[in-house]
Amino acid sequence: MTPREQVEQVLRGGSSGRVPFTMYEHKVHPCAAEREMRNRGLCIVRRDIPVVRTVQPNVKIAASHYQEQGKPLIRTHYETPVGSVSTLCEPAGFTTWVHERMFKTPDDYKVLRFLIQDEQVEADYTAIDNAQRRCGGDIIFRAGFGLEPLQAFISGMYMGMETFCMEWMDHRDEILALYELLVEKRRALYPLIAQSPCLHANYGGNVVPEIIGKETFEQYYVQHYNEAAEVMHQYGKLIGCHFDANCGALREAIGRTDLDYIEAFTPAPDTDMTLREAREAWPDKVLWLNFPSSVHLQSDARIEQVTVDLLNDVGDTHGIIMGITEDIPENRWRDSCRAIMDGLDRHAAQS
Repeated sequence: MTPREQVEQVLRGGSSGRVPFTMYEHKVHPCAAEREMRNRGLCIVRRDIPVVRTVQPNVKIAASHYQEQGKPLIRTHYETPVGSVSTLCEPAGFTTWVHERMFKTPDDYKVLRFLIQDEQVEADYTAIDNAQRRCGGDIIFRAGFGLEPLQAFISGMYMGMETFCMEWMDHRDEILALYELLVEKRRALYPLIAQSPCLHANYGGNVVPEIIGKETFEQYYVQHYNEAAEVMHQYGKLIGCHFDANCGALREAIGRTDLDYIEAFTPAPDTDMTLREAREAWPDKVLWLNFPSSVHLQSDARIEQVTVDLLNDVGDTHGIIMGITEDIPENRWRDSCRAIMDGLDRHAAQS
């Protein structure tokens, strides 16, 4: 099987005979080491090709690029008939620092309502069809629904975590009104994503239990995973969520969802759950891991051993995919990822 077929086999509930290894498209750079690892079975996960086209016909969007104290900045203005908002971002190599989000005062609620209501989406599969034809068997394409309706105010460009927490206490009715609008927009996406050429799609993630809490998660998150899953499953497609933080407080609620896989799950020592605990909590879900980021700074021999130990700890590796979803220091990613693959090979040979 090709690397992509191995990943798909595990996602569908089967086994490839060896735990597959994946990396996000921007975590690995074209070079001799990348080619070597792809030849060894590395599967690259591409999430950069949309399967829908989004337009806002009544919103004027303009971006200005400039520098301040040597730093590149992008100010984006969103002009609507009921007012304007703006964001300020700083491109920083592999990431982007967000200095200002849209919401700044309660007067902006009416603008956010207009922005959400004005958004229109339609299927556009041309780019993904072309990309899948061009690329070989060591790349898998993933679609996405965007953030969960409530999470969009926390992790997205509307508010940010601190502002959300304050507004959730002071103006919850306003946030919930926006939330209801986003719920309907997300529901319009479900069949478009389900009918796309992608086998699987992520729905949101980056949920921080310490901020959300179990009750809010159960009330405002779970139902949307399940609604999207129902549509995806009608078309034989799979759905997961990017749960990379502490999941201990949410483990039971996550277990009751209809998600097919838990993506970016990061085992202890970086979070509050071991891989064994995750398998016990979610026995019917594929665990698509993020190798613990703190370990990348250790020796190659230690990284290889941690890989073997993780898999030995869980016992049955059916339904396990090893992945890289976070940044690795530039001077470490080549050797660290090779060591992870050495560990996967050694575990397969011992099994």
